[in-house]
Amino acid sequence: MERPWPLTGRDDELRRVAAAIRPGGAGIVVAGPAGVGKTRLAREALAGGPRGRGTTVLWAHGSAAARPYPLGAFAGVLDIPSGDAAETIGRALEQLAQRQPLVLAVDDAHLLDEHSAIVLHRLVVRRLAPVVVTLRTGEPAPDTVTSLWKDDHLPRLDLTPLDVSETTGLVARVLGGPVDSASAQRLWALTQGSPLFLRHLLAGEAAAGRFGPTTGIWRWTRELAISPELTDLLEREIGALPAGVQDVVDMVALAEPVAVLTLCALTSPADVEQAEGRGLVRTDGLVARLAHPLYGEVRRSVMGTLRARRLRAQVAQTLDAEPDPIPRAVLTLDSDLPPDPGLFLAAAEAATRMYDLPLAERLARAAASTGDPGARLVHAAALSWLSRGEEADTILTELVRTAPDPATCAMVELHRAGNLLWTIAAPTEARRALAAAEATGEAVLHVATMSLALAAAVGDLTPVLDRGPALLRTDLPDDLARILVASAVSAAAAVTGERGLLDEAAVVGGLAVDHVPTGIPGFGLADLQVLGHRLAGEPDVAEARARLMRAASADLPGPARLMGQVVVGHAALAAGRVGDALVSLREAWAGLAESGHEFRFRCRTLLATALGQAGLADQAAPLLAEIAAGQHPAYQLLLPDDLLARAWGAAAEGATTEALGHAVAAADLARESGEPAYEVLAWQTAVQLGGAPAALPRLTELSGRSPRAAVARDHARAWADGDGDRLLDIADAWARLGDLVAAGDAAAQAADLHRRRGRQGSALSAAALAERLAVRSGACTPALAVAARPLPLTAREREIAVLAARGLSNKEIAEHLTVSVRTVEGHLYRAGRKLGVSDRAAMTDIVGVE
Repeated sequence: MERPWPLTGRDDELRRVAAAIRPGGAGIVVAGPAGVGKTRLAREALAGGPRGRGTTVLWAHGSAAARPYPLGAFAGVLDIPSGDAAETIGRALEQLAQRQPLVLAVDDAHLLDEHSAIVLHRLVVRRLAPVVVTLRTGEPAPDTVTSLWKDDHLPRLDLTPLDVSETTGLVARVLGGPVDSASAQRLWALTQGSPLFLRHLLAGEAAAGRFGPTTGIWRWTRELAISPELTDLLEREIGALPAGVQDVVDMVALAEPVAVLTLCALTSPADVEQAEGRGLVRTDGLVARLAHPLYGEVRRSVMGTLRARRLRAQVAQTLDAEPDPIPRAVLTLDSDLPPDPGLFLAAAEAATRMYDLPLAERLARAAASTGDPGARLVHAAALSWLSRGEEADTILTELVRTAPDPATCAMVELHRAGNLLWTIAAPTEARRALAAAEATGEAVLHVATMSLALAAAVGDLTPVLDRGPALLRTDLPDDLARILVASAVSAAAAVTGERGLLDEAAVVGGLAVDHVPTGIPGFGLADLQVLGHRLAGEPDVAEARARLMRAASADLPGPARLMGQVVVGHAALAAGRVGDALVSLREAWAGLAESGHEFRFRCRTLLATALGQAGLADQAAPLLAEIAAGQHPAYQLLLPDDLLARAWGAAAEGATTEALGHAVAAADLARESGEPAYEVLAWQTAVQLGGAPAALPRLTELSGRSPRAAVARDHARAWADGDGDRLLDIADAWARLGDLVAAGDAAAQAADLHRRRGRQGSALSAAALAERLAVRSGACTPALAVAARPLPLTAREREIAVLAARGLSNKEIAEHLTVSVRTVEGHLYRAGRKLGVSDRAAMTDIVGVE
């Protein structure tokens, strides 16, 4: 945070101010709200703008302290003895004229005393010197100042706050690294684009360790706390408040938005009007909100606990718990009103449906204080979804012991089964809990849906395909049962390529065109739906599904937002938009990596795949090492994706033989597991990595299963036949299907084939297409590397040269490729002869390894 703050997002404004103060120019008025950067803009223009040799820059400052004194703004700038007004104004103008060439800057001109304002006005009218005048909008200014632009003496430039993208760019430049999108959005929302407030807020949060880098991305790691410096600045903005106005501001700070009628009844209409008139609250006639979000942070931080609890109680009692119980419940919970467990439970369930798990857990904990089994079950569910599985299991185990009836016992055991598998990663214990639920003879449909969900998770597709479709069409008892069966069926349909079943499951699970599932399990459903459309070769549908979940969770705390980012990143990967996938998945990983949340395993695999496809071997390596060390038991169905991640990671290192081996292993595993859609993707990956002859027979058998399978077969055939022209057609087919990485690889392979056959024109055209596709996708695959940097080497010679350039010894290369050290030495010798180099350092530059 010691880095200087750059002037970001003001290039056009800076040019306008600099042009206005050039010799012969009249100047300009820069207006805007407090903290927007008016003075900074003027200083930058005056420091960098060409004004002619010997030009003097004088600064005059308007202020409340100097306003009572004639020419107070010019104190210390001009030496003027006291006298009558006309004489002092005349002498001030004479002294300014004697300092030519001159540029005058007048800061906070709305606070100028009358004499200073007249001097400024006459200087402009007589064109004695160009001026830069700054003033705050919404504040009264002397008539002589307002006439500067009203009478067309000077142009006026209204400076607006930074928007979200400008704020994000500014923060990233200051911090020297990328910023989590949710954190950037929150910074903008809190500061409303004010560079002044942003600088103080970010400096305080970074210095306190609450805002810092996680896996290379800057984000909030702890709750916000306003620094004393920013508090002092904002308190000066707010000013001293009469008791009634303070009540208005504090009530809105604690409970916004507050109905205007409610606010008037609890305070007085006059107090509300005064608060609005002072720019502390704003209303649309119906509800009142704070004029600036940071006002609320300051008022809440300095407000006494007893006062805050009393004011919350007053507002809470005016709210109706229907249809949304959350506002009244939150205010009641933090007030001096007696607890209302029924209200807290209803609000906890509503927060769960909205994916706000931290709030749901807090409200459910309050509701469960009475010992009510239903409230305790909701509390345990929230804890489980927050990755606090052991706490959840303690509650659930006690609930099993004290269950008042078999039906309750069955539901508790089912929740235990889900918590044990997904959160605690204990599949054996999960199966026992499921068996215990089934033994009660109660909640038959719930037991059936959980049974299928567990079976799908561990890769047992037979019961899901046998019983899932019928259960999907049954009148299920609640949303949770619907999501569980929809998820199980989506998983089976995704990996087997049952397109109609996949769509049917989406509808039952509540993932429709304008609808999202209720509850956190909906993110798992969405990920499986994205997988199904990815494997089928329908990335547009996958992205539509992902956007729904992202929109529903984008502004929420806790894991919901991160899970939404994983789903969006998966959809971008499905479309071959590697760069976009990396943005979402890196952000999600920054929040999930140390969380223990089970979705981190899904994020890890997808991020490793994207990094491999982008050619970022070093960044992918630690993730791939984790993948090789073990997987989560609830993701057994998705093990082919782990092998494909390893394939792309090896490819990024230049180990194409190893990469091809992982792709073939993924295909073999998918075939053994009865997952033909995954098998198609694995064989397609093998084709992209150069293994077309091995892939072609099986892709021919699978070609009728999906659009992806048909294009993958054609790709394998064209590559195996050495048909460069046909490969260009395949590149177009992949692009139309929506897989930009495969399209780029097909074009790159066409370029390689044409070049090897001496067709230089065709090779250049194909390489140019491959480059355009690579720019669109953000990929850097082995095929693209060959097209971008053609070398007179065989595929094996190039592979060994790349591994050597990466620093591997001959022995390590031999172990990688399962060949002898002598074979490696021979290939390196021949590669060196062809390239005209005799050492590894020179080879590194030629093969393009960084």
